[in-house]
Amino acid sequence: MPNYTLKQASNLLQSKQISAVELANEYLTAINAQNPAINGYITLDTDKTLAAAAQADAQIAAGNATALTGVPIAFKDIFCHTGWRTACASKMLDNFVAPYTATVVQNLLDAGMVTLGRTNMDEFAMGSTNENSYYGAAKNPFNHHHVTGGSSGGSAAVVAARIAPVALGSDTGGSIRQPASHCGITGLKPTYGVVSRFGMIAYASSFDQAGPMAQTAEDCAILLNTMASFDERDSTSLEREREDFTRDLNQPLKGLKIGLPKEYFTPNNSADVQAALQNAMDLLKQQGAQLVEVSLPQTELSIPAYYVLASAEASTNLSRYDGVRYGHRAKEFANLDEMYSNTRAEGFGSEVKRRIMIGTYVLSHGYYDAYYLKAQKLRRLVANDFQAAFKQCDIILAPNAPTSAPELNSLNQDPVQAYLSDIYTIAVNLAGLPALSLPAGLGADGLPIGVQLIGNYFSEAKILGAAHQMQLNSDWHTQTPA
Repeated sequence: MPNYTLKQASNLLQSKQISAVELANEYLTAINAQNPAINGYITLDTDKTLAAAAQADAQIAAGNATALTGVPIAFKDIFCHTGWRTACASKMLDNFVAPYTATVVQNLLDAGMVTLGRTNMDEFAMGSTNENSYYGAAKNPFNHHHVTGGSSGGSAAVVAARIAPVALGSDTGGSIRQPASHCGITGLKPTYGVVSRFGMIAYASSFDQAGPMAQTAEDCAILLNTMASFDERDSTSLEREREDFTRDLNQPLKGLKIGLPKEYFTPNNSADVQAALQNAMDLLKQQGAQLVEVSLPQTELSIPAYYVLASAEASTNLSRYDGVRYGHRAKEFANLDEMYSNTRAEGFGSEVKRRIMIGTYVLSHGYYDAYYLKAQKLRRLVANDFQAAFKQCDIILAPNAPTSAPELNSLNQDPVQAYLSDIYTIAVNLAGLPALSLPAGLGADGLPIGVQLIGNYFSEAKILGAAHQMQLNSDWHTQTPA
């Protein structure tokens, strides 16, 4: 089984100890052996993968390689990729082959990375367990009876199972950090607007953000250097000077102020989560960081605010799937209205329908002011809470979820309980802040537990540096499934 970090794979390729084709074949062999058990990949194309690897070998031989040339990567099924089926894990797009490539994917392909395949996810990124996929649930590599977390569960699973060195995910309400935590890997949600959303199939446009998922914070920093760019095709893309996200990796933690939000450190967290938080706090103190208590008083309001706003945006974004231009179309209908309704009834899963209905309701006449506008005001209060906290600290330490990965099917009958599991991740998306999940131990059941490092706007380098220093002095991120 291949077990390379991005940096290790890059070094092997650049020193010509292995060719890109040989490396790709190693991963393809491992995928064939392991993917049926975890269902992390939902689309593979060996010919395309090996052709890209051969092209990478030619670049290396010609001396035109970057640090990423020849390194394999997996892409969440939410990113358009020319010539690849891009289904967003939905029946609605099961037959859709992307005619263009998302900017963030193109940036990585231009650097010479080799696509291994498309990873499983909650349909249209709506879910916290990866059980809402048209292609079946992705399963946790540490215990196949448990979920991976969602919506980027497939990306987390393939990195954790070592059948991809790195993967691309997206985070709307914690969809990178929660599966990273449940699967024992590192995942970063950048500041909103740092990474282009062009070509990323929209769920909630003011929340969605692409991010790297890898074994280490160092790998995430290396990937983000190539991912981040201004894109004039994305109206929310931020035009900023390019920065080196690896610049703080060797910065010591002495004197760094770590905020502990009292609303996140509660008895509602399981014993395993509390132990992981204590592990992280002990490690930070050993390295000279200072722990200070902070408050985020609007925490409880973040869930209702998020689900009103995100559902409203989903209702608008998903209105384009009507059976007219592309995607699924119902075979039986008597008129145009019936074609629309039958197509959407057949093409969307239950969770997507639920959020569309919620979103349509809160945007309807008579309810817009009562729900949508109030949720927008709450969003500002949540963002203000973080700004007040960052006057007292440099980085905030928090859990990702109240428990380790739940068992499969345990939350299917109670969607509200599933929404509540996002309590510690959603506020970051409401405020548009960067946050990173890194492993901090294994629970009593052998499942990984991760913690979050939350930074102020554009502080990706700082939180990546802190995570890297923690990983240099611990081995939680090296744990692999049995």
